[in-house]
Amino acid sequence: MGDRARGAVVYAVAFVLLAGGVTWWLRAAPHEEADPDPTIEQWRRTAMQVLPDESGQDDADTVALAPGADHQVLAVVDSGEYRVSVVCVGGVGSQVRVSLGEAGTDSGHGLDCSDGAGGDYFDVGTSGQLRMYLSVNSVGPVVFRYTLLRRGG
Repeated sequence: MGDRARGAVVYAVAFVLLAGGVTWWLRAAPHEEADPDPTIEQWRRTAMQVLPDESGQDDADTVALAPGADHQVLAVVDSGEYRVSVVCVGGVGSQVRVSLGEAGTDSGHGLDCSDGAGGDYFDVGTSGQLRMYLSVNSVGPVVFRYTLLRRGG
């Protein structure tokens, strides 16, 4: 086999490997799909209206959670005292339990997400991070939102 033939084979194999890699990469990439429940976006907007962003807040997030879901929120903040404001929005009978202890070690605080938005706030001291465990009851989905605002000076 001549040099030209070998070169053509090498280029052909390289092209096949490249095409296969690109195809795999495109098919393996996560696809953002629309929420199957059209009310999720409406609930998300409601949660943002009930608990809007504040100037000077240290952290905030809004997440949609499925029925029976357990979710962990980790906010890395400076040590100090913070006001944690929470709100949830969901269908009739939906609830979220917010716990600050290790998962399953404290009963936490329950929020009723039915008929609008159930919200609350509490003050906590942190040593560099705030960890919240969220548990949704079997009724859902729900949209949960929290904000973190440093207290004092």
